[in-house]
Parts: sequence; C-alpha cells; structure tokens
Amino acid sequence: MTQPSVRPGILDLKPYVAGESTLEGIDRIIKLSSNEGALGPSPRAVAAMRAAAMDMHRYPDGACVALREAIGRRHGLDPARLACGAGSDELISLLVRAYAGPGDEVLFPAHAFLMYRLYAQGAGVTPVAAPETDLVANVDALLDKVTERTRILFMANPNNPTGTYLPHAEVRRLREGLRDDVLLVLDAAYAEYVDKNDYEPGVTLVDSHPNTVMLRTFSKIHGLGGARLGWTYAPAHVVDVLNRVRSPFNVAAAAQAAGAAAIADVAFTDMARQHNDYWLAWTTDRLRALGLGLTDSVGNFVLATFHTEPGRTVQDADAFLRGKGVIARAMGAYGLPDSLRITIGTGEEMHACVDALTEFTGG
Repeated sequence: MTQPSVRPGILDLKPYVAGESTLEGIDRIIKLSSNEGALGPSPRAVAAMRAAAMDMHRYPDGACVALREAIGRRHGLDPARLACGAGSDELISLLVRAYAGPGDEVLFPAHAFLMYRLYAQGAGVTPVAAPETDLVANVDALLDKVTERTRILFMANPNNPTGTYLPHAEVRRLREGLRDDVLLVLDAAYAEYVDKNDYEPGVTLVDSHPNTVMLRTFSKIHGLGGARLGWTYAPAHVVDVLNRVRSPFNVAAAAQAAGAAAIADVAFTDMARQHNDYWLAWTTDRLRALGLGLTDSVGNFVLATFHTEPGRTVQDADAFLRGKGVIARAMGAYGLPDSLRITIGTGEEMHACVDALTEFTGG
C-alpha cells in the first residue's frame, strides 16, 4: 500500500522522551526525572478543578479571560498582553510556526530545552546551537551565531537542564545586540524558584524592547504539569498573532480554573519555594561532598556529573539508582553524556536519593 508522503525532515525527528514513571519489578518509585513540583498542586487548585468537572460538557472559554485576569492581578500585567497555551510547550510551537519557516533559523544555547530544536525541525526551520561557557549561556557566542536568516532566539533563563542563569544585564545586552526583527523568547519556566538580586524573568525587557516575549508555566512551582498550562507576556502584536494561530479551545476549562486558583494561592507558592530553597542547598552540598560535579542550580533540580572510570560512570549510577527505585534523568540527549538531572522532591525522597548515591560512590 502506498503511504501519503511526509514532508522532508519529519522522519528525521527523534521524538521527545518524557521522564519515566515506572520501573519493572519495583513497587515504590521515587520519580525525580521530570522537574515536577515537589509538593504537588495547591489544594485550592484541586478544589477548583473538581468544581470545573461538573461543566465538562461545556466548551472552555477560548480567550481564557478569567485566567488571564488572575495572572494579571498576581504579576501586575495587562491581561490584554497575555496569551495562554496547553503548557508553555504549545506556545513555543506556535511562535515557531508563526515567525519562522523553511530557510529560516532558530537560535538557542547548546544545552537548551530540546523542544526548541524539535519544534524548529518540525516546521522545516534550521536549528542553530551556540556554545556555552561552563554550562552557562554565552551572550557573545549567541550573537556570533546570528545570521540574516535568524528569526527567533530562545533563551531559557534559568536553563533546563543546567540550572544556570544569566543576569538581567546580560539578557539586556543580548536583546540590544540583536536586530529589531529577531524575536527574543525568554523562557522563564523556573523563574519562581530564583532568589537572585540580578535576575529578572523578562517583564522589563518585554515592556522596554519590541519583539521580546516572556514564557511562563504552571507545570513547575504550581504543580500543574498534568493540567498542561502555560502563558506568555508579549507585545500586543505578538499576542494577536498567537490568537490567530492557536486552536480555538486550546486550554481545557479545568486547567483554566486550576490555574486561576493556583496563581492566587500565594501562601502555597511561598511554601513550595521555601521547600525548594532548603532541599536544593541540602542536596547540592551532599552530592558535592561525594565528589560529584554540580552546577550552581537556581531551579528545582540539580545537574550531577559523574566520573568516567569503570564502575563509576553515569550509566552505572543510573542503574544503581533504579535498583533502589529512584528515577533520575540521563542527559545524553542534551549533549551532557556524563550527567544526570535530579529533581528536588520531598525531604524523604531526597534522603533516599542521596543515601543511594552515597552507597554507590562509597562516600
């Protein structure tokens, strides 16, 4: 049977592989592979989603009015300059589709979120990676990679999987070094975890520089990864374009309700941040004491680099952790073949993970 022809390049894509959740033969799993919120969702978000379930036969508000207003109140933003998506992933895809095509280029740091590359390739756009310095995005290297074909530059700040970030002054220097017609997308999925005086998630640059976009998500500190919910703050002309290319009901009603409740629950968000502050520092200190290499992460995860001698490799460590029921995330697909990314979970989960790695290293 003759199959329909697939657009060139599609079959060359390697599908994104999500963090695993199960291990054969092991009942109690400690999943530290997907950077999910350690405390789960706000009870207010759960209650809002349950209430919304009674109206599942109704289509959702395609404009996400109540959700955008809730985001605007929380962050002091104009709801008219907000757009929502089924996770920030969908918004990345929409931006690529809307602003780039065959013959164009999308630029990002070398160890950036894989979906920048995959969405670009899926749209026939050439992905371009710029080298980093000590696993930190390098502004000069990025600017050196800009060509007349560059249409979008994606900058995750903080970055996943390295956990490193660029200070606001460096991000501003990046924006000012780009042509005006290059869209700078600041992906601030982990912004709520950052407590640095020189960090800014992107609001200031969106307000001061045209063609700059900030992405945010409910999947991390708000604990709504399963609801698939993200948002963007952008110039009015970008919001207009996104509303033209998105699906008419792209965000489920239950997700909208949960998101509005979650972002208003400031006390829960503060508790989640305090939890992460403590256990991120605790985990970092203990893994460094075992001789592992770690970046100075400001996210809700650590990037641990292992030795290369037989019996102590990252593959050995991963297998040992799995034998203890702990699932971390191998980083070979990100160009970091000797590293595991380990999400900050509950206190009990972090003790179990560190105890397992202590046993593995003989520390």
